[in-house]
Amino acid sequence: MRTALLHGRELAYREAGDGEGKPTLLLIHGMAGSSVTWRELIPRLESHFHILAPDLPGHGQSSLEFDDYSLGAMASALRDLLVAKGVTRCTVVGQSLGGGVAMQFVYQYPEFCERIVLIGSGGLGREVNWILRLLAVPGAELLLSAAAAPWFVNAGNAVRRFLGDKGIRAEAMAEAWAAYESLGRPGHRRAFFKTLRSVVDNRGQAVSATNRLHLAGRLPFQLIWGDRDPIIPVSHGHATHEAIPGSRLAIVEGSGHYPHVEDPAAVERIIVEFMTGTEPGHIDHSTPGADMATDPRAAD
Repeated sequence: MRTALLHGRELAYREAGDGEGKPTLLLIHGMAGSSVTWRELIPRLESHFHILAPDLPGHGQSSLEFDDYSLGAMASALRDLLVAKGVTRCTVVGQSLGGGVAMQFVYQYPEFCERIVLIGSGGLGREVNWILRLLAVPGAELLLSAAAAPWFVNAGNAVRRFLGDKGIRAEAMAEAWAAYESLGRPGHRRAFFKTLRSVVDNRGQAVSATNRLHLAGRLPFQLIWGDRDPIIPVSHGHATHEAIPGSRLAIVEGSGHYPHVEDPAAVERIIVEFMTGTEPGHIDHSTPGADMATDPRAAD
């Protein structure tokens, strides 16, 4: 892990595959997650690409003192990281919440973007798992404070270790539990609720990128979805694919919300084929409609 100091606050990130001439992948994790989610994918991709995998503000090892956890603020933090690293162009890869951040990043800073890869992405439809809708209701933090108490988390970890000793592995369950475990820490729990309520309400996803697909569609666009995703339905992937001419959709069979963890070989193959089979796109200020993307009010 490394850290970059951005406006007085630390943003943690992983970096791999640094080398002259390699295209950069910006890997953006999901809600209550961290860059650890890319542990299976980074070793598979670092020989091909320069990889930056940040912990979003309020997540992982990044500072818990960020003031704003909206998609726009997170996109701005990622732009600041790229500037600090001297990266001027990248392919944005976002999973779940990270997909929504990726789309917002493209909208605000299109000049940085070459391609888009979305994995089980948020922001592409209303439907979302009922648990997230429940947690978005005011007062839910009191319930979660008890449910994420250290004794409960420790008991869950003991069960996971027992199952692991018996040779039982469930990568999706482990990934979901890691996110849940982080909520046992009050600072991360506060950041989680601020982030969640910026994108989800009791009726479902409250932020939509569908009215911005015309801009994202100017770049090579790859969608990846697990066919058993219980958090965000695969129908969102199909609808977005149909809405963006020339986009690609890959369904990872037998995977849920974390295909990059559940079947990293398949996701590696999809990304490498996408990167090698497409030319970097470019959206500049002369592109019709792109002027709106650089307006600071775009994050509102």
